[in-house]
Amino acid sequence: MAGNTFGKLFRVSTFGESHGTALGGVIDGCPAGIELNFKEIQYELNRRKPGQSSIVTQRNEPDEINFLSGIIDNKTTGTPIGFIIYNKNHKSDDYNHIREVYRPSHSDFTYEKKYGIRDYRGGGRSSARETICRVVAGAIAKQLIKDITITSYVSSVGDIYINKPYQKLDLSRESIEKNPIRCPDSDIAEKMISKIRKIKNQGDTIGGIITCIIKNIPIGIGEPVFEKLHAELGKAMLSINAVKGFEYGSGFHGTELTGSQHNDLFQKDGSTKTNLSGGIQGGISNGMDIYFRIAFKPVATIMKKQKTIDKYGNFILMKGKGRHDPCVLPRAIPIVESMTALVLVDYLMYNKLSKYSSIIN
Repeated sequence: MAGNTFGKLFRVSTFGESHGTALGGVIDGCPAGIELNFKEIQYELNRRKPGQSSIVTQRNEPDEINFLSGIIDNKTTGTPIGFIIYNKNHKSDDYNHIREVYRPSHSDFTYEKKYGIRDYRGGGRSSARETICRVVAGAIAKQLIKDITITSYVSSVGDIYINKPYQKLDLSRESIEKNPIRCPDSDIAEKMISKIRKIKNQGDTIGGIITCIIKNIPIGIGEPVFEKLHAELGKAMLSINAVKGFEYGSGFHGTELTGSQHNDLFQKDGSTKTNLSGGIQGGISNGMDIYFRIAFKPVATIMKKQKTIDKYGNFILMKGKGRHDPCVLPRAIPIVESMTALVLVDYLMYNKLSKYSSIIN
C-alpha cells in the first residue's frame, strides 16, 4: 500500500490499524532545537479521541502518545521523531458479521478488490482512527508556526447552519470548546446536538460542514502552477476520512456573481476591501485571512438494516454493530487544523532560505 506519507520537507509517515496493536509514525524534517509543549500535543489528541461526549463513538481510548526518538530534554534533535499510540479498547468481535460482507458506501469493497484482502476489524487502515497520527504531526507543526493561527469550528449539521460570517463569531478556544459539537454559536450548537442525538436514536448518521480560518499568514506562500496553496489545502482536506467537498473564499457561491461584484478592490496598504478570494490569488497568499469549508458525509456504518452483498455476490441484509460516530464533525476539528498546519509548515520551510526564515520558530 502506497500513499502513507504526507509532506515534502516536513514529512510524516504513518502506520497502524484501528484494531491493531498500535498506531504511530515517523516525522522527518523537523528542525532541531524546537522546544515542544507536550501538553498541547496531548490536548489536540484529546480533542480527537473517542468517548469524549454522548454525541460521538463511545470507544474508550486514552490516546496517550509515546515518543520514541528525535527528542531530548523536551527539544527536537533534528533526527526523525518516532511516536506510537497503543490501542487499548478495541472490540474486534463487533465486526465478525462483516468478515465477508461489504458495508454500503464503505471502503470494504474497494479495499478487497484492490488488495485481495482487507482488515474487516473496524475498517483497518481505512478507519478514521488512522487520523490520530496526523494530529500528532499537526500539533508539532503548529508549534513551528506559532505566529499563524488556525481555527476551525462546526458551521453546519445537516440542515442546521450558522447564518453569520466568521468575523461576527467569538472564535476563541474557550468559545469553540464550550460545547461538545464545537460550534461557537451557543443557540445553534444546541440545535445541532439535539439533531445528532435524534439521528443517533434512529440508528442513523448525519454529516455537515467545518469552517477553517487561517490568520497572520504572510504574503507570498504558495507556488503559482501545480502547487497552488489552495490546491494543496484541498488535497490535504480531501484526504481526511468522510470528506466529500472543499471550497475556499466565495467557493461555489462565487459562480452566481459578476466579475465586478466578485473582485476584491485594493486599498492603499495592499489589503483588500472584501475577501471573496479567500486570502489566495493565483495560488499565492495575499496576506488576508484564508478561509475554507469542508463537507463531511454521514458515517457509512449505520445501525439500520440495509441490503448489500457479500464477497460471493449474494444479496443479504446487514445491520451495523459496535461503536461508531453518529456524526464525525466534532472529532474532525483537530484533524482539519492539523492537516492545515502540515501544509503551511511545508510551504514555510520551502521558503526558509528566503524572507520567510523568521516564520519557523
